[in-house]
This record gives sequence, structure tokens and C-alpha cells, in this order.
Amino acid sequence: MRVRRLVLAEAGGMDLAALSRRLRLWSGLVLFAYLTTHLLNHALGIISLDAAEAGRRVFLAFWRHPIGTALLVPSLVVHVALVLRAVYQRRHLRMPRWEIIRLGLGLVMPVLLLPHIFGTRVLSDAFDVDDTYAYVVGGMWLLQPSNAVLQSVLLVIAWVHGCMGIHYWLRTKAWYPRALPILRALALLVPVLALIGFADLGRELAADPATLSAAFAGVDPAAEEATGAWGAWAVAGFIALIAAVFAARRLRTGWARRRGVIRLRYPADRVVEITSGTTVLEASRAAGIPHASVCGGRGRCSTCRTRVWLLSEADSLAEPSADEARVLARVGAPPNVRLACQLRPTADLDVFPLLPPTAGPPEGFLRPSYSEGAEQEVAILFADLRSFTKFSEHRLPYDVVFVLNRYFAAMGEAVGRSGGHVDKFIGDGVMALFGLNSGPQQGCREALGGALAMARALDELNRVLEHDLAEPLQIGMGIHAGHAIVGEMGHGRATTLTAIGDAVNTASRLESLNKQYGSQLIVSADVAALAGVDLSRFASHEVEVRGRTTPLGIRVIADASELEPVLTPRQTAPTP
Repeated sequence: MRVRRLVLAEAGGMDLAALSRRLRLWSGLVLFAYLTTHLLNHALGIISLDAAEAGRRVFLAFWRHPIGTALLVPSLVVHVALVLRAVYQRRHLRMPRWEIIRLGLGLVMPVLLLPHIFGTRVLSDAFDVDDTYAYVVGGMWLLQPSNAVLQSVLLVIAWVHGCMGIHYWLRTKAWYPRALPILRALALLVPVLALIGFADLGRELAADPATLSAAFAGVDPAAEEATGAWGAWAVAGFIALIAAVFAARRLRTGWARRRGVIRLRYPADRVVEITSGTTVLEASRAAGIPHASVCGGRGRCSTCRTRVWLLSEADSLAEPSADEARVLARVGAPPNVRLACQLRPTADLDVFPLLPPTAGPPEGFLRPSYSEGAEQEVAILFADLRSFTKFSEHRLPYDVVFVLNRYFAAMGEAVGRSGGHVDKFIGDGVMALFGLNSGPQQGCREALGGALAMARALDELNRVLEHDLAEPLQIGMGIHAGHAIVGEMGHGRATTLTAIGDAVNTASRLESLNKQYGSQLIVSADVAALAGVDLSRFASHEVEVRGRTTPLGIRVIADASELEPVLTPRQTAPTP
């Protein structure tokens, strides 16, 4: 058997890739703030030209102030440069449809934007032209209507591009789903109002030739011609730059293949060959292997996380960056799990994506470390209704479902109030885990408090349903503590946090022993010892438990309500 070794050093400081991502984000936010205020200024055209001009003065007071300019111009240059850098760094252009759309819009925007920049800001700064709404909008709608259409298209493209970026930045935030309806409404309302205002300004100017003439008085046609030529040269230069980036990508790929390939082995022994510098996520996409990535490969969501093994004892992996390590720590990932969008293998590697390709934003939220799978000591409680099969035989299905749902609700609330986690409902039974976050000692105390709370809840349920039940519902419970493997297991929507192991099986068998002793609760001696609770008043036995080589000491409690005197108030769950 081959020895597989993974070498991971402590995460270092911020690397160039992380710095680039942050610069791209913050420069994008500055541009989006500019765009939003610009569109709101356009929306004032619904009121009147004078209102739009008044808003323009406020708008320019900041964005053409040295501070605003120092934010806006570098943000535009940096954002475009980083987009081109990201295009160059991609080893292939296979990506989700939304990412293709966003990238395409980002590359088209400068082609439409540069002539507008030279026809407004550059014209104003270079030739002291007052680029009022009357001058700009009138020139578009009345003198060159095609420019008005292109400007409207530009506004929509820029807004959609920005909203997509904001959406894929925020969608991994836990609060975002609650805010999404409001943000969607704003995302639709702002551009619609802006376009209506833009059109209304054109109509108002068409009906007021005197204002339009005054706006163009004193403007040198040679200045307009010069800035128009500059804008055309800028567009040509940008298109040439895009072509150069794509040409450089092809040269780099050819050079990298001459230096050799790296092999990634996926499940089902599928092997993908990549060149140095390719991320695992890019490798998956290039080979058409579905791989989750909610944030689009920006190292924010953790949904692309992958378990990795080196295939050679002599090889090692680069250490995770500080940003990658922070994201992995947020979801409690073990050391041999890396983000596929950040890991650029330098040696042959076994990779195993941990999440299904359909994983959504919640998979990237803050998660406890045990959710990925860990062995820990926990307390396990099993509970089962007595003679419920006999009850259900003489009832309508509706009645059975009604009673069961009331029972599950009561038991689930009792477990939750006691600090436990309902693992699952099995038929008419309940499995609950205690001590996942608080440790085995506190977990055992919580489990005992949970059994008491469940007994009380059952008594209350019997009182409420006394007219619907021929005889009161009865329950049997068993509690044991020990080491178990805890993690999220299952598939799709059936994935839940659960535990497996000998301790779980033992707790289940203790619950079934209640039938033999005619009791409501059986607790193992291990639970009593860890909880630090004196259960000597209850009958003690040693029983043979299938799967164990030694007898297990137990305490048999006829009525779980009898636990109340031996539990402190802190260990007793409050009554709702």
C-alpha cells in the first residue's frame, strides 16, 4: 500500500492573490457606489431638468473633488487591470454561465464607457466645457440618438455587472437571504427610474430649444472632435490589450506544457492532467467534472473544499494563505482539506471534493468543527414510545400523524431546552446528542436534564390530549456516553448531523431494556460518573450488552421525574 503524506505548514501572511482579490472587491465597491449615485441623479430627471442639475452639482461636488477623484480613477484603473489579470491567469475559459456573462459584461463595458468618459470628464477638464445635463443628454437624444441608446445599454450592463458582483460577494453571508427580497427590489427599481429620468430629460429638452442652444453656446467643435478622437484611440488600445492578454495566455500554456504536467486523480480513478499554476477547481472545470463553487472561485464560500492526498512521500504542498486558512477554520476543516479554488498543486495529487456540485451558500456558513467528521466523547439519548403500534392500528392515518407530530414537537423542544441536538426521529423514536460543544461531563448532565424535561413534556402532552387518547402515552429512554464518530452524513436534503459507533448502539440497547425492567429510563454508570450525579438511590444492575465484551453497570429509574431531586437547578431544563 502506498504511503500518502500531506505536508501543510502554518498559514503565512497575505499573498499576492489574496491582495488582488481584496483590491478587486474594494475597487468594485467604489465603482458601484459611483454608478448608484449616477443612476439616482438620472432618476431626478423624472421630476425636471432643474432637479437633475441640482442633483448633478451635489454628485460632482464629491466625485470631481480631489478626494473623490483619488478614489474613482485609481479604482477604475485597478479594477480593469485586475480583471485582465484574472483572465490571463485562467488556465481555461470553462466556467459557470453566470461567470461567463459577468466576465463578458466586464470586458464590453470599457468599450462603451471610454468614449463617454472622454466626452464628459476629459472634455470638461481639458477644455473647460461645462458638461451639463442639457449639453450631454441633449447631444445624445437630439443630435446623436444612437449614442443615447448606447448610453442606456451601458447603464444596464454596468448595473447588471455590479449587482452580480455584489450578489456573489454577499451570498455566503448568513443575513443575506433575509435581505435578498429588498435588495432585489432595489436592483430593479434603481435602473428603471434612471432610464425613465434619462428619457424624460430628452423629451424636456426637445420641447425647449432655447435651453439646448444655450448649453452648446461657446463649445468649440474642435475640442469635441479632439476628445472624440482620444476616446476612439482609448477604445482601440483597450481592445488591443485584450487581444494581447489572450495571446499571452496561449504562449504561457504552451510553455507550461513543455515543462511537464501534473496529474490529479479524482474518484472513480479519473485522472486529469494540468500544467503548473492551475488550481484544482480549474482542473475540475476543464475536465467537465462537476465541482461546487458558490463564490465562483474567490476563496470566500468554502463550498469547493476538497480532501487531498499526495501520491509521493517526497512531495509537499504549498502552505495555505492566511485568507484560505481563515476560511477553512471557519468551517472547521481538518488539515488535509483545502480550497480547490486556491490550491495550485505542484505534484501529483489525489483529490476528493467533499460537497455535492449542487451545494448552496449555507454550506459556507460558520460551522462547528465536528460537522466535517470527528471522533469525540458525547452522551447519546434514545427514546421510544411504548405500544404505539397498537395505538396506530385503531386510528385514522390523520390521527396518527397528528399525535406523532405533537409528540415529536414536545420531545424536540425538551431536548433543545436542555442543550441537546435532535439527531433524528426514527418511526416513533427519538435520538439526541448532548455535549457536542460543551464536552462529555456537561453533556451527560444535559442528557439527564433532557430526560427529565422529556418526561415532563410527555406528562403535559398526555394532559392536553387526554380526550384523544384511550390511555396515556408512555416512553422508554436510555442514556449512554462514550466515543463516537460525529459528522454530517447522508445525501442531498437527507444530510444530517449524526453519530455512529459502539456508544450509539449501547444507548439504543439500554432504551430497549426498559421493557424488561418496566422502567422509563435506564442510565449507564459511565453517564452517572461523568455527570458527577449521585444516582445511588436507584436500582443498580450489571447487564450484558451485545457487542461489548464486559458487563455494563446501569441505573434503572422507574420514572424520570425522580431525577429532579438529584439534579441541580442548572442541570434541570426550564419548563416552557
